[in-house]
Amino acid sequence: MRKDVRILLVGEPKVGKTSLIMSLVSEEFPDEVPLRAEEITIPADVTPERVPTHIVDYSEAEQSDEQLYQEISKANVICIVYSVNNKKSIEKVTSHWIPLINERTDKDSRVPLILVGNKSDLVEHSSMETILPIMNQYSEIETCVECSAKNLKNISELFYYAQKAVLHPTGPLYSPEEKEMKSSCIKALTRIFKISDLDNDGILNDSELNFFQRTCFNIPLALQALEDVKNVVRKNLLDGVKDNGLTLKGFLFLHTLFIQRGRHETTWTVLRRFGYDDDLELTQEYLFPLLKIPPDCTTELNHNAYLFLQSVFDKHDKDRDCALSPDELKDLFKVFPYMPWGPDVNNTVCTNEQGWITYQGYLSQWTLTTYLDVQRCLEYLGYLGYSIIQEQESQAAAITVTRSKRIDLQKKQTQRSVFRCNVLGARDSGKSGFLQAFLGRNLARQNRIRDDHKSYYAISTTYVYGQEKYLLLHEVLPDFEFLSEADLACDVVCLVYDISNPHSFEYCAKVYKKHFIDSKTPCVIIGAKSDLHETRQYYSTSPLDFCRKHKLHPPQLFTCNTADAPSKDIYTKLTTMAMYPHSKLRCMCTCNRCTFCICHNLLNSELVRSVKAKLYSAVLTRHMTQADLKNSTFWLRASVGATVFAVLGFAMYKALLKQR
Repeated sequence: MRKDVRILLVGEPKVGKTSLIMSLVSEEFPDEVPLRAEEITIPADVTPERVPTHIVDYSEAEQSDEQLYQEISKANVICIVYSVNNKKSIEKVTSHWIPLINERTDKDSRVPLILVGNKSDLVEHSSMETILPIMNQYSEIETCVECSAKNLKNISELFYYAQKAVLHPTGPLYSPEEKEMKSSCIKALTRIFKISDLDNDGILNDSELNFFQRTCFNIPLALQALEDVKNVVRKNLLDGVKDNGLTLKGFLFLHTLFIQRGRHETTWTVLRRFGYDDDLELTQEYLFPLLKIPPDCTTELNHNAYLFLQSVFDKHDKDRDCALSPDELKDLFKVFPYMPWGPDVNNTVCTNEQGWITYQGYLSQWTLTTYLDVQRCLEYLGYLGYSIIQEQESQAAAITVTRSKRIDLQKKQTQRSVFRCNVLGARDSGKSGFLQAFLGRNLARQNRIRDDHKSYYAISTTYVYGQEKYLLLHEVLPDFEFLSEADLACDVVCLVYDISNPHSFEYCAKVYKKHFIDSKTPCVIIGAKSDLHETRQYYSTSPLDFCRKHKLHPPQLFTCNTADAPSKDIYTKLTTMAMYPHSKLRCMCTCNRCTFCICHNLLNSELVRSVKAKLYSAVLTRHMTQADLKNSTFWLRASVGATVFAVLGFAMYKALLKQR
């Protein structure tokens, strides 16, 4: 709603413009009337709508045409004053004043007009018969008021209607010629109905009507009042009430009735509560509330936001199959002005066998939007009515801004739930396959994806030490000469090469040496397409020797050419590394209880360095290959034996030092 209202009074000389203003202020008719009253400001606390109101007078004797034009352009509403006992002043309304005002205002944003018949105390008849045809001819005329500055008749009402014409205009809501609501108003009220229909059954039951009433007007409806409302609709509309609840048609009929009876402030109160401005567009303040995000921080949805999104999913998953069919998804997004999710989303998150977005995939896409573009997430939550349903000041209450990554590194722990992994590699190295495998799709399913539906992101959940985390994979285009800061900013890096292509590893080596060799970001090298024959790489160093030289984990072999869904072990390992980047020697297992994890700090002396190296190699080998898992008992014994040997050797070394 506007923060203030500016009312301009115009009309022929001697019709009583100045007298009206002075009678309002002093509450008595002035003995002496000046040519023009000074601009008056009425404070908010004494106006019915609690909005400061500026009243501006016009005098042809004191002001030029240019000054008049300036005042017209600044006015929010214009009162054209005529004298009810002067036919010439009435004729001037249509022959001079309305054309002049329309020339000076935009056709698409015409200023509302109030026709004011002053000096009603001088006649016994009404001028309404003459004025009604004029009101029907010009849609910008809001109303007509007959008053008397001398008797103080309808003076307060005049300025109230003028204020109301600005704050609650009829024009955007209703077409007097067609005697029905405008399409933009119907569209806005339909969205409001769908948001308020919490169970999505197409009916507002008593509970939903009460919630709507309390949300918009801060008071619940009494049981009898609810029945009275429904009875009014029943009498006028056959299908306005169904199963003792209000249908969309009934809801729209009620608001049409409000407008026709001059109670359009009721409809405007509802519209503004749900974020609409005077043009029936959702305001920028509603869609994009202020949210401060310091550098090096990320954005995530909080628990209440996930609960809200879960309720929205359940509301539209009518067949209860934990997936949204195309029709169900379309129904969910009917409250949006456009379809926000394209076909690429189905290749960004988990879907069922039919290609429909699952419950997990639905939450994952919201998580991705929040992480990558929080402003868009706020906009989407605004369309869904988050702040209204959750009774929050704005949808910014749904967002958690994480602490700086620098602080996480200092404290060696993180409270974040979403971690980003950038996937780099030469063309045809298997990056896209690596992303799609994370969503449970083997090569056969991936081959069915259309090129124009391809996504460069994949997001799903992993479990690290029993905690559910989101891992966001981002495929970076293979041009390391032009990698941006966004391409390099992440929690863990995957360098992918094709083991069957002898030229593939060179790209990974060059990217690592140029961008990540001195970085604190953990890096993992993935040998993709491991189902194919491995070829010797033409790079000067083999992938394994390269990893040893730069103290990286050995290349992780991976394939998505499997009969079932590909293994997700590597993704859990990546999430673990992203969560704990501070570990200088990170075991690639996720148990944190194996011999290496427990003892790597102990085995740190020169005396046992060789033993530690063998132990490290053995334990890593144990965790890297699926086949070796069958021999876990053997490796566990070997690990424990090596540990005991190292500890005893270290103790003997210390004893010898003491003797010396």
